This record gives sequence, structure tokens and C-alpha cells, in this order.
Amino acid sequence: MPLSSKRIFVALADDHTLFRKALAGLVASFDRYSVLFDVENGLQLKEQLENHKIPDVVLLDVNMPGMNGYESCKWIVKNFPQVKVLGLSMNSDENSIIKMIKSGAKGYLLKNVEPDELLKALDSVMNQNFYLSADISAKVISGLNREADLPVEAASLSEKEREFIHWVCTELSYKDIADKMYISPRTVEDYRNSLFEKFGVHTRMGLVIYAIKNKLVTLEESQ
Repeated sequence: MPLSSKRIFVALADDHTLFRKALAGLVASFDRYSVLFDVENGLQLKEQLENHKIPDVVLLDVNMPGMNGYESCKWIVKNFPQVKVLGLSMNSDENSIIKMIKSGAKGYLLKNVEPDELLKALDSVMNQNFYLSADISAKVISGLNREADLPVEAASLSEKEREFIHWVCTELSYKDIADKMYISPRTVEDYRNSLFEKFGVHTRMGLVIYAIKNKLVTLEESQ
């Protein structure tokens, strides 16, 4: 489902000034996107938000002095839950990625991504509330595979639940999924909430990660 024509305001927090300013210029070049402000650390970000400069999404560097990305993300989720956070880092290790997602980020980007992937990530976070590239998904799954939890067998899921899982692992919105399955948006919500409870997750991203990790879908299906 395409995004509306409403302007989307982005904030940037990164302690590398040259990179931050270049990134701000890139984001401002995207249709519908405007940069509300850019700051060099989490403390400055907190100050801007407390002064009622509220963006739609924050591109948040993981490693910053004073108040790092993990701490900043947790604070945003607690105090401004409507603001979506995309983690941004040179670190591609699975621990950093998982820690950022568990802190409440809607996705995680490496700083060397191409401009079109940045735009795709912003659109996806705004439209579907999450973004994970195939590479990042693989690292997350690798890390989560070390955690002890009991997988839900595919055989215990209904045919409709399996179909819903397939579609939820794509970029379709919940409304589009309802159309694909010929069911109402309310029924889609019921499937989502039921699977959240079965899998012990709380977000669509958590559902996607769990489904891929436990081979309910493949990485190819989730693209």
C-alpha cells in the first residue's frame, strides 16, 4: 500500500558530523521526507524531543558518547512510543543488531547501505512498522538460534494461520493482507494477536523473526 502524500519528518542522531550532514541531505532529497533536526548524541536528541520537536522516525546511531543508541532507543519507546526508530551503525555483528531491536528499534541499517535501501527502509518502517534486510535477518536469526525457546510446530497451526504468516513476512500492509486472504481487517487482527500469544512476541518484527527462525517461512519468502 503506498504511503500518503503527508510529509514525513525525520530526525538524525550521529556523532560524526560530516556523515550526519551528508545523510540529512540525502534524506531531504527523498519525496515526502523532511529533516526536522539533526543532533550529535542521545542527550541532544532527548532535549529536542522534550522541547516538542517530534519526528515521525529517528535514524539513530548505535555508538554515541553520553547516551548511546540503545539507551536512547529505550527512552524514546518509553516516552514517545509513536516515534519509530531505525538503528544505524557500522557494526554488523548479531549482538549489536539484536540488542538494538530488543531496545525497541523497528529496524537496523548499516551505514554503507545504498540510498535506495535507505529509502526502502524508511518507507517500510512508516508503512509496515518494521524493516529487516535479508542480510540483517540472517544475522538476527543466527543470534536468536542460540536462545532456548520452544518452537511452535507448523502442524499445530491452522491453514489460515500459515497463510497469514506467509503474507505477514512480506512488505504487504495488514489491510493488503486482509484483501489477499479475502477476510476482514478485524479477522487479520485476530490472527495477529493469536500468533503473538502463541509465539510469545509483541510486534510484527518479532513475528517475522520467529517465523523465519523456526522455518515456518524461508528468507526467500520474506523478500
